[in-house]
Amino acid sequence: MLTTERHQLILNLLKEKQSIKIQELVELTSASESTIRRDLTELEDLHKLERVFGGARRIAQNMPEPSLSDKAAKHLSEKLRIARYAASLVQTGDAIFIDAGTTTAQMIPLLKDKDVTVVTNGLSHLEALTEHGITAYLTGGFIKARTGALVGPQAIQSLESYRFDKSFLGVNGIHIDHGFTTPDPEEAAVKRRAGELAKSCYVLTDQSKYGQVSFAHIFNLSEAALIIDGLPEETVEEIERQTTIKVVTQ
Repeated sequence: MLTTERHQLILNLLKEKQSIKIQELVELTSASESTIRRDLTELEDLHKLERVFGGARRIAQNMPEPSLSDKAAKHLSEKLRIARYAASLVQTGDAIFIDAGTTTAQMIPLLKDKDVTVVTNGLSHLEALTEHGITAYLTGGFIKARTGALVGPQAIQSLESYRFDKSFLGVNGIHIDHGFTTPDPEEAAVKRRAGELAKSCYVLTDQSKYGQVSFAHIFNLSEAALIIDGLPEETVEEIERQTTIKVVTQ
């Protein structure tokens, strides 16, 4: 099989599936492992794919932003596990920022007995915060109908009144090279400032966001600890070179 034919086969396979292993390609093409590795390197240099341990995966760019209801319905058990661990990091009397989002929302019922003060830009968080008797402040800003987040200059300005023990943020993408990302630059700016104003910053997300890249950069991996559900060991090791990661399995 010619080089161009192998390259096209690899790209066609990645259109059908998120990732592919080197051994699969060896069997499909009858080429040597060293030849397949060279093919993958050449295609990565052309920005056609991304090399990962043992294979390659499709590059995902500029993900569209799902609605709040879309997000809430996905990966619920994983979100509950992640939120449970995140809530365990909160100490009695802490002042914390809870970002708008469906994973961070799962933390709220778990904080009711900790005498914490919460600042949030999540309009949808208010009912749960009130129901559980948690002292809460809402930022100002423009309301994003799709996500229920308050964003814009007024949201940033109101954050300047506070300092946090911990900030808990949601993201749409996690990538070794591109860091933490989200579709909306205004929402990214709020997340970034909330993280900067905290002694400790945590990103909460399920593993489906790993390897994804969205439009607006929030910050690099090194600027926040990551709380996530199951990832391959080689991926965890790769992330650990840049930041603290906690993989929650139960």
